[in-house]
Amino acid sequence: MTTEGVVRRRRERLALWAATLGNGPTELVDFVLPLWAGLALGLGATEVGVLTAVEMAVSVLVRPVAGVLADRCERRGVAAVGALLYAVSCAGYAVAGSASVAYAAAAIGGAGGALLWVALRAVASERLEEDSGVFPRLLAAEETGSWVAFVAGLALLGVIGFAGVFWLCAAACLLAAGCLLAAPRRPAPVGAAVSGGLGAVGRRLRPMLFAVAMTMAAEAAVSLLLLLHLQRGFGLEVVQIAYVFLPGAIAMSVAAGYLHRYVVRFGRSRVLMTASLGSCAFAVGLAWAPNPYVVAGLWVLSGLAWAAVMPVQQAVVAEASGDRVGRGMGVYESACLVGALVGSLVAGVLYDGANWVVACLVAGGMILAGAVVVPRAVRRLGVAEYPPPAVADTPSTPGPAASGAEVGSAALPQAQVGSAASPRVEAEPAASPREDAVPGGKVRTKAELWRGLATNAALFAVTQAALAFADLSWVRDLLTRDLGAVLLGQVPREGVAAFAYGAGRVWAIVLLVDLVWTVYKVRRTRAPG
Repeated sequence: MTTEGVVRRRRERLALWAATLGNGPTELVDFVLPLWAGLALGLGATEVGVLTAVEMAVSVLVRPVAGVLADRCERRGVAAVGALLYAVSCAGYAVAGSASVAYAAAAIGGAGGALLWVALRAVASERLEEDSGVFPRLLAAEETGSWVAFVAGLALLGVIGFAGVFWLCAAACLLAAGCLLAAPRRPAPVGAAVSGGLGAVGRRLRPMLFAVAMTMAAEAAVSLLLLLHLQRGFGLEVVQIAYVFLPGAIAMSVAAGYLHRYVVRFGRSRVLMTASLGSCAFAVGLAWAPNPYVVAGLWVLSGLAWAAVMPVQQAVVAEASGDRVGRGMGVYESACLVGALVGSLVAGVLYDGANWVVACLVAGGMILAGAVVVPRAVRRLGVAEYPPPAVADTPSTPGPAASGAEVGSAALPQAQVGSAASPRVEAEPAASPREDAVPGGKVRTKAELWRGLATNAALFAVTQAALAFADLSWVRDLLTRDLGAVLLGQVPREGVAAFAYGAGRVWAIVLLVDLVWTVYKVRRTRAPG
């Protein structure tokens, strides 16, 4: 590997860590912000809506500017400034005693999020020509941060309060900024030369931007409809709703890299169409879901669909943008937010003005339209229908977020890569590195993988025995009390007891993910020699 290749790989690795550390606070703050604004500041529904709209409006306006900065300036610096601004926003929420301070924090957060995510996606695209798995890895890193933050934040919310959660989010954003600043400087620019500025890139991407806006509108509509139905139809509280969404986030973090292999094998258009049809079936199935457990299962299927769709969209935008990838990602992110805003408005009107079944069918129709529009947009941009296989890499983010780095083999030579204008040429992939490698070059055997899991399980068992003796074990309650009450968080605990009980629940979920991940790795680990 050349020196530039090593630099790009290190930049990507640290960018993935930043994505994990930055997306957790982003998703968690978005989830708890309306509840906090109503309880802590006494804001009404309209004022809460304005608070959310301020952040979204600033973000929409700043994202194209962030794209220009990501092309003209050092991208790691742009992303680090965004992470720092978001940390300031979280700290602002933590100390806010009035609506004006909250509005200022929301505006800062909108600007920070725009700079962070546009620049991070531009950094990820730097290795796209040599490794098509970069965007699945980025999505896996983001979703890992999301579900870890939700489990930890909501488990600690009753102990440290909203202010404590906001301060933890600010600390995570500071760590994300540190990862970005520790990355090496960008080597020579990559990507084919594209003439024109922001407007020219936007016009080139117009077919895809329309498709992206439609896709995000459908996703936002389904998410909001589901949230409203869980709250009003099933009477769940905020923490209980979060745990319904949690399995879907875990599925996205684990499956993103694995699903990329199907993109390589069957092509982008087919995968986009299939995933959209599956998501449509999920939306329609919601209409007759009898309980939150069925809803959680359907949401996992939806998460798998989005894990296939979103990396493809981002890769297509990056390829079509050439050396103006920052500008391309800027207008792409703006289209995502505009679509999300439209979808949220449509979902709210549908839920209030029509019955639940009609709302689900309309949302399913929106997704079904995307099954036609999105593949056509990909073909109109003229990008490759069959991307090369992803290059095997060592894990660079915690847990499942590394899955995307371990799908496929070394990238094929350029002459063997299919394009939109030429038929796909099949070639024998080059040998890939051992997929159970860890940073530093050491290869983990099957025995070592099982030994690591056994160590974690033993520590977990000892801790749970001590918690059970003090009547603070979530696992014991799972086996001895009403299953529904325990899963939905209806077992009362207060103060330090709530902290210990919640920590045990977090550890149980993490151990379950570790078990699934270890089994997956063992099945893919080759015997020595």
